Amino acid sequence: MRVEAPREPITINLNVKIEQEVRVRIEREVEDLLTRNPDLF
Repeated sequence: MRVEAPREPITINLNVKIEQEVRVRIEREVEDLLTRNPDLF
């Protein structure tokens, strides 16, 4: 049995996950803003 380190650092995967969560939150906030202020754009 051999134990090998993953080729890609785990931190990259975590960063991508965090980035996606932040984007989703921003999209939700923008949607809320637009529904509250339809004359914004």
